[in-house]
Parts: sequence; structure tokens; C-alpha cells
Amino acid sequence: MPIYGHDHGHMHDHGPEHEHGPEHAGGVFPAAGSCLTVRAGSGLSGDMMLTGLALMAGVSQEDLDALVTGLRLDVLAAGAVSLERRSVNQVAGWGCRVSIPPEHVHRNMRSISGIIEKSAMDARAAALALKAFSLLAGAEGVVHGLSPQDVVFHEVGALDSILDICLACSLFVRLAPAHFVCSPLPLADGGVLCAHGWLPTPAPAVLELLRDIPVCGFAGRGETVTPTAVALLKALGAVFGPWPSMRIERRALVYGSRVFADAPNGAIWAFGPGLLKG
Repeated sequence: MPIYGHDHGHMHDHGPEHEHGPEHAGGVFPAAGSCLTVRAGSGLSGDMMLTGLALMAGVSQEDLDALVTGLRLDVLAAGAVSLERRSVNQVAGWGCRVSIPPEHVHRNMRSISGIIEKSAMDARAAALALKAFSLLAGAEGVVHGLSPQDVVFHEVGALDSILDICLACSLFVRLAPAHFVCSPLPLADGGVLCAHGWLPTPAPAVLELLRDIPVCGFAGRGETVTPTAVALLKALGAVFGPWPSMRIERRALVYGSRVFADAPNGAIWAFGPGLLKG
């Protein structure tokens, strides 16, 4: 029995759900089949992707534990990833807690591929995870003038990023939406401290990954979208536009670790059947 049921994680109830939504996203597709959407009010990170997909898939803690142990990494134990209730400005939502031992390992694409290939991941999920890491390696290679295979991952090669990407891909395959729609991604001026020092936002790797992706301004400052989140969106085949025409069956407000002053917080996730026009 899932511990995160379809009615959990919502912001507020506003009466009966309407049968007719807005037009389908940017004319990209008719809203037939299941629709998954994320509305990134204040941005997206890898842990927000993992949390949202876990809630939409309705998985239990036992399911999450099985996905973690399926990576076959001795340093990861049951309970390494868990969903938790969070509240920002007295509005309830969800977040993700990752409990892993500290490590000082910088991995390259070859070692990441080895972890994924030796895991017990579903073949489709493994292919998506490899695609996400390949996108990250390609972006970092452009930024640093290296071939993707020569790129050494720092932040995105850490265990928490491996968990974010591998579990998010496994949950996406389990949910199997016919369509995945994301809002334009909010970007803000400012800076972010990373392994390469203090960088302006969006960070160079993010800027490279954002090629051809719709963006919009955001009232906060600093990093709003992480490389892991953008790579996952692209690997999972997200299209970008307004709300798709759909009937909302599952919904959640997901918070990341950052809280922006005087700006909207969190990302809204929703899943349900699409509504055909006419």
C-alpha cells in the first residue's frame, strides 16, 4: 500500500476539478493518453525531480529502498532516500531527504556508466540515466574544452546526484506518462559556489544545457535550475509550454532545499489522463 497516496502532497483543495483545461502545450501534441506536468515556479533540482516523480508514481518507502539497493553500491543502505513533509510560509508540501556517507570521489563518464550497467535497474531506466549523464558530460566538455569521456564530474558525480538521476529515471519508467510537459524554466541573476569557484548564474554547464529550452525571469537571485534537473528533463523527453489539457488525479507541491525571499516557492507536479479537444 503506497504511503504517499494520490490525495497527499497538495497545497489546497478548491472544490471539484474542472473537466476542461487550457489548450495542449504549445500545439506540440493533442492531450491523449496520460499527462505528467511540472510547473517550476522557483526552479528545479535533481532532488525535486526525484520527489515529484516518486509522489506521482505513488511509491512506498519499500519501493524506494528497493531502487536504492538495486544500484548495488555497498555504501548505500535502505533508508538512504526518503520523502518528508515540508512547509514554506505555512504552506505544506513535500521534500526529499538523502542520507549517505561523505565521500571524496570524482567520477568520470566511464565510472558512472559502470555503476549503471552493473546495477539492477530496468533496461529502459538505465538507458535514460546514461542519456542524462551523457548530456551532462557533453555540456561540461563544451565548457571546459574536453571530450565528454575526459570530463571529471564533481557535484553531479557524487552519490546524491547518482541517486537523483537513477531513481528519477526508474520512477519515470514506472509511471510511464504518454506526455511530459514542463513550464518554461525560471532563471535569476546572481552567482553559485561550485567546485570551479564562484560562477554567475545560470552556471556555464546549465547555460549550455538550456539550448532551445524556453526560459523566463525570476524574482529571486542565484541558482534556480541545476544541471541535473535540466539533463533529466531533456533525457526524459520533456516538452515545454503551458498546462496540458488533462484531468488532474495526482498532484503535489515539491520544495527543494533553497528558499527564496519574496518569491514563489516550490514546483507543482500533476498527473492524470489527457483530455482530447472537441
